[in-house]
Amino acid sequence: MVYDYSELVQKTRQWAEQAGLSGWINNGVATEISQFDSRKPDAFFSNSDVTVGAVTRPLIMAFMGGTGVGKSSLLNRLAGKDIARAGIARPTSREVTLYHHYSLAIDKLPAHLPLSSINVSQHDDESNKGIVWIDMPDFDSTERSNKELVLQWLPHIDVLIYVVSPERYKDDKAWRLLLAEGARHAWLFVFNQWDRGQLGQYEDFNRQLQKAHFVEPVIFKTVCMDTDHTDEFGLLKSTISSIATEHIVSQLEQRSLQVHKDELKQKLLNTAALLGAEVKLEPITELWINQWQHTVKLLRQGFEWPLKQSAAYYAEHAADLMVNAFKTNYSLWDAWAQGLFDDGLDEFIINMNLMGLPIAPFRNDVSIIREKAPKIIQTQAELATRMALANPGNVLQRLFLKCMRLCEIVLPLTAMSWVGYKVFMGYYVSNMTDNHYLGLDFTIHSGLLIAMTWLIPYFILKKLQPSLKKSALKGLNKGLAVAFEIIGGEVLLITEKFVQGHAIQVSQLSGLIEQCGKTDTDQKLSIANDSPLHRMLIS
Repeated sequence: MVYDYSELVQKTRQWAEQAGLSGWINNGVATEISQFDSRKPDAFFSNSDVTVGAVTRPLIMAFMGGTGVGKSSLLNRLAGKDIARAGIARPTSREVTLYHHYSLAIDKLPAHLPLSSINVSQHDDESNKGIVWIDMPDFDSTERSNKELVLQWLPHIDVLIYVVSPERYKDDKAWRLLLAEGARHAWLFVFNQWDRGQLGQYEDFNRQLQKAHFVEPVIFKTVCMDTDHTDEFGLLKSTISSIATEHIVSQLEQRSLQVHKDELKQKLLNTAALLGAEVKLEPITELWINQWQHTVKLLRQGFEWPLKQSAAYYAEHAADLMVNAFKTNYSLWDAWAQGLFDDGLDEFIINMNLMGLPIAPFRNDVSIIREKAPKIIQTQAELATRMALANPGNVLQRLFLKCMRLCEIVLPLTAMSWVGYKVFMGYYVSNMTDNHYLGLDFTIHSGLLIAMTWLIPYFILKKLQPSLKKSALKGLNKGLAVAFEIIGGEVLLITEKFVQGHAIQVSQLSGLIEQCGKTDTDQKLSIANDSPLHRMLIS
């Protein structure tokens, strides 16, 4: 089960890292998930051969509390000797004291335990052979290092013995720590310095713990000083001995892992909400198509005058335009067009955000289209204009004009051939008869015929020649249509890519959430109501 949990955490961190880099979750969420349970040990003795008595590993118990509540004095009383500095010698705890049976070799403990800069004491009490005691620093002091030490050790602790005093049982820092760490540990509570306490304070403290979801908290009233005042110290010792068993340690390990899995599951569920896992993405494509149609309509209205100006310019420089080296100074895509295009994309992105979707991946991908749009417009417009000027007019016009160019050559030649034939025949006949060779009427009519056969096609070609300006305008409109289709299509592809990527992220996250909810049947935690552990856990 420990291995499965470690693998789950590793997969979760890998997912969070890639999702954060891709923009599906923000960096803060990605960091929070990646650092989740970074303090959690894989297993206290997972790679150790240490065995203490009948317990596979010792029970780790820590004394925690505010400054001056008597944690160290309580540990000294349990040990029967001064192993932790207390009172005037150490008014504020700034160190960790570890107290264990001499048979437990500290150097054989796992390397991930924060064993540097700690005080170590040993005992030979066989009844406490299966327990490691830890005296923690005062977490409510102004020393930042104290808090860091507490946070380093908390993940390794099975049972927290939370010590308060009549003056400090309402400490706010202690209360926040209890709420933050409550479900992760088993708890015993000690109302120390009870000789100065009152029953009302005890009852008030009990109510506070019940608000923190301890149904029936285990609280001991102790007096750790030379006095005849009776207390419940003996009951505390017997309770501690009763839970230092292999079965209890196993239950605490199982519960700790389950609590961590539940916390991870909740964090992933919150992340799924941020990811928009429940959002239906089918309308997004249609949403972009409608948005782009509206934007194109506005762009066309704004392009009406620039198109006419550009068409006139292209018509005037048609000959130069056909030369590859010619570069036009005209650009349809100005700051107004770019602003309108950006507004259309931004409105679409805002609508996606309102749907509850992460917009960073789409916004990052579509930024390329923002930069490419001017080039796409200019390239397609100029290409279509070149083609329009190279082939002005429509197909019927070009076919008719080709016929007229042919007639411009064929008709004069035919007329001249006919006149030549008539001249030859007239000359031949005139030699055989007394008729005149050529008459004045024939000369005039034949000249007119030849002139008309040339002038009529020429006139038709001149009058029906397509307008270069109209051709350029037609080419510009066609180029714009193609450019708009390319731009809209590329954004549509990015939208479809976003939908597919979102589905993949949701699927991976759902798999992690499902894995968080799985529990091996043979590892299922079951704590009996009569077990001493039952009252030590948050319900």
